[in-house]
Amino acid sequence: MVSPFGLPRSPIRAIESCEARRQDFRMRVNLITRPADCPELGAGTIPLSLTIRPACGLPGDYECPTDSTTLLLMLRQQTELPAHVLQRFETSLRAPLGARLLGVELSERVLTDIGYFID
Repeated sequence: MVSPFGLPRSPIRAIESCEARRQDFRMRVNLITRPADCPELGAGTIPLSLTIRPACGLPGDYECPTDSTTLLLMLRQQTELPAHVLQRFETSLRAPLGARLLGVELSERVLTDIGYFID
């Protein structure tokens, strides 16, 4: 199966508690980007390496390639982040050190689609 990031899923699994098995489970994660070592994809789209890290401090980092357009579209559609937060994040995506969004709530479905599997 292909994720919304256009890549096949990998069998990497994250650690979680049994309480998180509810169908509407949402996990708070930190999203950390850094520019990928590829040329721009056109129309201002920036290739990125995205790290998803549990916000609670447990191990379970997951890294996947994506691009700025796909990531921002997912954040607009799948989170309740205010527009000004997303705009500030979008601006920082071009920074040499990348950008960070901390404490973002993502559903189990979105995390699974990205490839961050929940046991």
